[in-house]
Amino acid sequence: MGDPGQSPSPWCPHGSPPTLSILTLLLLLCGHAHSQCKILRCNAEYVSSTLSLRGGGSPGALRGGGRGGGVGSSGLCRALRSYALCTRRTARTCRGDLAFHSAVHGIEDLMIQHNCSRQGPTAPPPPRGPALPGAGPVRSSGSPAPDPCDYEGRFFRLNGQSPGFLHCASFGDPHVRSFHHHFHTCRVQGAWPLLDNDFLFVQATSSPVASGANATTTRKLTIIFKNMQECIDQKVYQAEVDNLPAAFEDGSINGGDRPGGSSLSIRTANPGSHVEIRAAYIGTTIIIRQTAGQLSFSIKVAEDVARAFSAEQDLQLCVGGCPPSQRLSRSERSRWGAITIDTARQLCKEGLPVEDAYFHSCVFDVLISGDPNFTVAAQAALEDARAFLPDLEKLHLFPSDAGVPLSSVTLLAPLLSGVFVLWLCIQ
Repeated sequence: MGDPGQSPSPWCPHGSPPTLSILTLLLLLCGHAHSQCKILRCNAEYVSSTLSLRGGGSPGALRGGGRGGGVGSSGLCRALRSYALCTRRTARTCRGDLAFHSAVHGIEDLMIQHNCSRQGPTAPPPPRGPALPGAGPVRSSGSPAPDPCDYEGRFFRLNGQSPGFLHCASFGDPHVRSFHHHFHTCRVQGAWPLLDNDFLFVQATSSPVASGANATTTRKLTIIFKNMQECIDQKVYQAEVDNLPAAFEDGSINGGDRPGGSSLSIRTANPGSHVEIRAAYIGTTIIIRQTAGQLSFSIKVAEDVARAFSAEQDLQLCVGGCPPSQRLSRSERSRWGAITIDTARQLCKEGLPVEDAYFHSCVFDVLISGDPNFTVAAQAALEDARAFLPDLEKLHLFPSDAGVPLSSVTLLAPLLSGVFVLWLCIQ
């Protein structure tokens, strides 16, 4: 699940505009990396080595003679090769650092864009002195540095736009809506990870809804907010059916005594049935509910945070949905329960008038369990999606068959590719 002691920085710009001022470039250097990771030094040396190419601060000076041509482009290639060399030298101490991995991908993109060869001369070492950027928080005149534990505010200040968000949910028997807008009904008996990245670990533990049934319900949820420098101590939240606490395992309701401890908080509007956890330092909100003897999970998370995981962390139900071997088809619902399908449809229709994936999940749950109270789980999941989804056009999903990716949905854009250093790219 990653080293809880690591403190990678999620403050990586995404979708930056084509040109940015030198001041903005310098502000981007004040992200907080792991104390032993030297990526900030690499960033600072890159900016220092390209200042002379900017023609007194004009981003257009870096364009040189166009793609792969001109003095500016040649100088940029030398700077990029030096940048790449610097990242290789600090790779061992930067494992799991989001800023580092994003920079590596971004360097590769820039070298391809400018037709830079991997072999060739590098930029001379930058002059050492008090003016070297990146040594500490950079401020414009009279302006405070961005709060490192306010993800949304910092992202907007550095990029001039709001960050992107993703939504995932698990509810009922259980049904999983993935970040990719796939909707699966899963058996997943036992403990399965919903999320496993550099900042969060979420595990759901499920057991059969009835003796001999394939369908299961979530009976336990474990959430680990990993230690992050300056913002929070590691915090663990654990909920079980009939035990939905309004505090973390250590009894606290925030991220601890660090300066940004208040950026993680837990509250409940309905004790015992509804808990909301807000992690402002990573742009994340989680809702946990108990209905009809099962637990539901719903999350809104910043894209950069959701994508901060390694190849070893590839099993995440929120990322890939349920594995094919664990998916249930709608035809399996007729094997259990005592309620007729017409009655189940009528019960679900009252709160879910649109016959979308949530409606069909509701019908499945009522038929399998024989419990009309399962209608509440699907209704609450739909309301969470309405609040959390950045694109409400994707609120109602229409499955061709449960357990099969939705026909009306396309995959997300490719995984994070150099978001931390897109601000360095002169298009």
